[in-house]
Amino acid sequence: MPDPVRTFSHFREVPDHLWRWPTFSPAEIACRGTGQLKLHPEALDKLQALRDRLGKPLIIRSAYRSPEHNRAVGGAPRSKHMDGTAFDIAMTNHDPVAFEAAAREVGFLGFGYYPRSGFMHIDLGPARTWGERFPVRAAPFAPEAPPAREVLAESRTLKGAGAAGVATLGAAGIEVAQEILAEAQGAVLPLVPHLDSLRWIFIALALAGIAVTIWARVDDWQKGQR
Repeated sequence: MPDPVRTFSHFREVPDHLWRWPTFSPAEIACRGTGQLKLHPEALDKLQALRDRLGKPLIIRSAYRSPEHNRAVGGAPRSKHMDGTAFDIAMTNHDPVAFEAAAREVGFLGFGYYPRSGFMHIDLGPARTWGERFPVRAAPFAPEAPPAREVLAESRTLKGAGAAGVATLGAAGIEVAQEILAEAQGAVLPLVPHLDSLRWIFIALALAGIAVTIWARVDDWQKGQR
């Protein structure tokens, strides 16, 4: 036997033991104008099933509406919102095509399309549709978050480029120091030949860093990580 439909004068009056829909709260389902709530278990079960199937939050624009609030917002005289069996869901974080398919799979039958306002109406029926369908998106939302990009501090490319930059600066610095020391007093002239050797070491390091950078970029490209 299905659970009975219950009406509460305010959503705060809903007992905790009656609320079994973990990703929603009574405040989300309650009337936006009066705070009243008609708890329709079958409709909420389907809403929870839809949320679980999509794996993304459902942003509810409107759920239950009291008769007076329904009149105030210009709702249909026999709106399913007044029965607690209808929900207006924002498409901000959903692909409308995938959303509608999932909603049908869990048992919703009525669909209203409001692309200009950015939401879709779903209800328990009867089966019908109205409104202009959402345009097909060139790139629907991914079902899962894309893999995190490589952290810059740990990037092989950055490390290689950094090594090349440091080595290049080092080689240039050696040249400057060599010129300065060459003009310095005779007491430091014996150091000049050694500086020439250090310059070639830094040049070798720069070339090695450039090679690492090129290899890392090619490797990332081959793995589709760019």
